[in-house]
Amino acid sequence: MNLHIKKNLIRLVVLLLIIYAGLWVFSFKKYDVELGISYSPQYARFLGLDSGETLDAILSDLKPATIRLAVPWSETEATKGTYDFAEIDEMIKKVGDSGARIILTIGQKVPRWPECFIPSWAGELSVDSKRAALLDYVGTTVNRYKDNPAIEFWQVENEPYIRFPFGNCELFDEDSVQAEIDLVRKIDSSRDVILTDSGELSSFRRPSFGGDILGTTLYRTIRISGGLVAHYDWLPPAYYKIKARIWGNSYKNFFVSELQAEPWFLGDIPTTKQGFAKDTTFSNERFVQNVEYSKKVGASRVYLWGAEWWYFMKTKVGDESYWETAKTIFSSYPQDYLNL
Repeated sequence: MNLHIKKNLIRLVVLLLIIYAGLWVFSFKKYDVELGISYSPQYARFLGLDSGETLDAILSDLKPATIRLAVPWSETEATKGTYDFAEIDEMIKKVGDSGARIILTIGQKVPRWPECFIPSWAGELSVDSKRAALLDYVGTTVNRYKDNPAIEFWQVENEPYIRFPFGNCELFDEDSVQAEIDLVRKIDSSRDVILTDSGELSSFRRPSFGGDILGTTLYRTIRISGGLVAHYDWLPPAYYKIKARIWGNSYKNFFVSELQAEPWFLGDIPTTKQGFAKDTTFSNERFVQNVEYSKKVGASRVYLWGAEWWYFMKTKVGDESYWETAKTIFSSYPQDYLNL
């Protein structure tokens, strides 16, 4: 390696170190955040919980001011042309009666595994017919709930533009996303549309231009192939803030749509305290640290991811500590920052 190349490499390393240090400098400011919860009855049932009881406990014990729900296409229209909104109707009524506001997520991808909720019958259709069926489900859903005052925002799809394979999404049609957004806005122009993206592995560019509000995931400790644990503690909070601001997302139209508040599982979920004691991806200390970290990313809202698991730990495992930590966190944060 000649001297010229070595000098350029040294300059590059120095520049990167300066940028990295600068990100930490811009990471000290704390923002007021409104705390919410993402809730999935499907995940609650997967954990062996009664989904209605779990939602009741969230609303009565934790009292979130805002909650993110979803309308999974594969469950709402399990048979082509026949819609079943009974469960989502019940959830929306409960949340509305509690005084909380709702982000309602619709599309091929909605929160929780298997990521994509596309009915099996849709896979037998032509591309055009499948797209028409998708838009029919989206339109039917928006028309059903557009007059409900508990609905605050529409979220169209969940992380539709990620560039890596994740979940059972072989049938996912990215080319339909813009048509979904356009349809939602045509039917209900009174509400903003949220688009979400991976916080760690994306630039935020496409959802920033496609939606009115940007939502980001925020995960701090994950498991990768082989069961190894990877930490994002080295990543400054300003990494998220600067990415969001570059594409024009201000404090008020930038949300953390998923803040990690449960372990990252690869395989079976432990059903004893001893089993969870071996998990190194989450703890009560990490719970508090993650919330504190989220206050520095420049977002106005933070939706915690894991309420079903906290209740599972309390009722099935006999460990109430995570539920109590959540109660303390929610009772400690004013819930009206967006009205300031």
